[in-house]
Amino acid sequence: MNALGLRTMRNAVTLNQWRSILGVVVSGHRRLSSSSTSNDDNSNDIEITRKNITDAEIKKSVFISQSYDIFTNLALEDWLYRNFDFSRHHVLLLWANDPCVVIGRHQNPFTEANVSKLMDKGITLARRNSGGGAVYHDRGNLNCTFFTPRERYNRKYNLNILTRALFREWAIKTEINKRDDIVIRDKKISGTAAKLGHPNAYHHCTLLVSANKLHLGESLVKEDANYISKATASVRSPIKNLIDVNRTVNVPQLLSAVGYEFLRTSATELEDGGSTQTMKQRGFQLVNPSERWFPGINALRQEFSSWDWVLGKTPKFSVEKELALKADEDKHLKMKLIVVVDKGLMTEIGIEMPSGECVPVVSQLQNKPYNETNLNNIISALKLVSTDNVKQAINGL
Repeated sequence: MNALGLRTMRNAVTLNQWRSILGVVVSGHRRLSSSSTSNDDNSNDIEITRKNITDAEIKKSVFISQSYDIFTNLALEDWLYRNFDFSRHHVLLLWANDPCVVIGRHQNPFTEANVSKLMDKGITLARRNSGGGAVYHDRGNLNCTFFTPRERYNRKYNLNILTRALFREWAIKTEINKRDDIVIRDKKISGTAAKLGHPNAYHHCTLLVSANKLHLGESLVKEDANYISKATASVRSPIKNLIDVNRTVNVPQLLSAVGYEFLRTSATELEDGGSTQTMKQRGFQLVNPSERWFPGINALRQEFSSWDWVLGKTPKFSVEKELALKADEDKHLKMKLIVVVDKGLMTEIGIEMPSGECVPVVSQLQNKPYNETNLNNIISALKLVSTDNVKQAINGL
């Protein structure tokens, strides 16, 4: 037992025992692009069996990740989603990260965050495998992932677990709004997203406890450019830390309160079973997201942390910057730089002339990664070109 009274996984537990605890059938590593978690030819029979399982047959566990690395935790979450049998075993995964910004699967990082500033501040940029908006994480933020079979996915149930825990432990009154955010007087303390596959699903959300508001505000501001993008955009909302409501709230106590609320509540209905219900469950488990216990997790982490996933998965967009190119010693003409970015690479670079004509730019930076440095290098080179010679000289950049 540790200081929170949580039962830990000890080194004496063998891999087979661990798999038995999880109820896992390891099916090998699947790429992040896969939308299915099962290719079983008997899936219809399995589906009927799963639906006939009663509430009393379902056990519950709270897993607590021992990692603060965002890519490791995203890999752990995805590993469980792909490999775990939740038909008789529902799981709540609790985890926290070192400072990072996490965008949704279908988002554009450059319209959601100041990517260059993140790098300067040592804040990691990550892309998760679920939809939804961009969020800032640090160790003052608790992340909760509720895993169930898809047919038992119930977002309202999960959110009520969190609101009940806050009220039971600290008498904090909260509301769940139409966007399924948890709010206190219209200020958000929790955002939400989900991944629905077959046969499994998960709903994950955040709880702001004592997050660095300055870093949060500075991180979730787009870079200084005009972006034309069809990527999913975040809905900005005013936020509040739980310590602003009750100074005694902290992440370890919140983790314990949420975990016990989950264990004491029946698996499919919001019925409080108290300590009797809690004793029937499998309790808290500190888990080490390592290759030994989760075969294939290292490959998942490598994929989540790769440039191809974090930036290369960005939906196609274009960026426009106003330029003042030199016409003569005293005059400058305004033009517009237009860069088309596809799969994270600058595939098209052009200049819109004052006449409206668009002149393509052939540059050594074409088909290079889009970032602030490469964009500024293009701008610096263009500013050396006079408008009288732009059509002739522009192809020599």
